[in-house]
Amino acid sequence: MRIAEFPTTIAAAESAVAHGLSVVMGAPNIVRGGSQSGNVAASALLRRGLLHILSSDYVPSSPLQAVFQLVADGTLRLEEGAKLISTNPAKAVGLDDRGEIAAGKTSSVYVHTRCRARWHTLWG
Repeated sequence: MRIAEFPTTIAAAESAVAHGLSVVMGAPNIVRGGSQSGNVAASALLRRGLLHILSSDYVPSSPLQAVFQLVADGTLRLEEGAKLISTNPAKAVGLDDRGEIAAGKTSSVYVHTRCRARWHTLWG
């Protein structure tokens, strides 16, 4: 597992990527529009291709909120955003049997409608 958690500058993120690390930033950083402590914004790393994973940090619902926000803003397609919170984290920690909906993979599926949301676990 090779992860750089919350690099504070673009230079730190560039160095992490150059050394083969996956860069993780908190999804609240996206939702809030920047770092609460004045460090680099997750969106700045995303624009430079230096952000691989969004974590919940201190707000459990923030990864989905951040992805929907990035899609609504036209920053990412939904498929790209989903990788930030599913496929990429699974790969980064060596969980090759999950992280995407595919034959032979274990998947948790979030079904969202305007009226309700519920989790389904699929065993492939």
